[in-house]
Amino acid sequence: MKVYNLACDLEHHFEGWFASENDFLSQQAGGTLCCPVCDSAHVSRLPSAPHIGGKVSGDEPVSVEPSQSIALSNADHGQLERQIQATFMKAMRDLVGKSEDVGASFAEEARKIHYKESPERSIRGQTSADEVMALREEGIDVLALPEMPVLKNTLQ
Repeated sequence: MKVYNLACDLEHHFEGWFASENDFLSQQAGGTLCCPVCDSAHVSRLPSAPHIGGKVSGDEPVSVEPSQSIALSNADHGQLERQIQATFMKAMRDLVGKSEDVGASFAEEARKIHYKESPERSIRGQTSADEVMALREEGIDVLALPEMPVLKNTLQ
């Protein structure tokens, strides 16, 4: 099993698990490897350092000193997590407040807006990954966001 650090062209970082290097390369070349955040098929492997803290030539173990600048206590992690969540919720409220939910008609409505058959406005809804790729190929800007049903009642 190979575990790689990956990033898409929009700089979303994520981890991928592959049976082999060839498995990774074939998925990358075939366009089946996509970013879990934005669904971009432009994914590349990031450099990694899997042997940090290992032994050098069978000698003494290498010690790695933690950086003072990035050391966070558990309390700091909790506060940081709450701040990130609050920022995310505000952004989602803004998005929902400034867009129209067109549901499963998203791809159709996005095309109508693009080709000036419907009034220009921000919309949101659901569509397939194939439709997202087709919309992008037509020059229609689409941002894929995760669906979060738990937020529906809290975003009003």
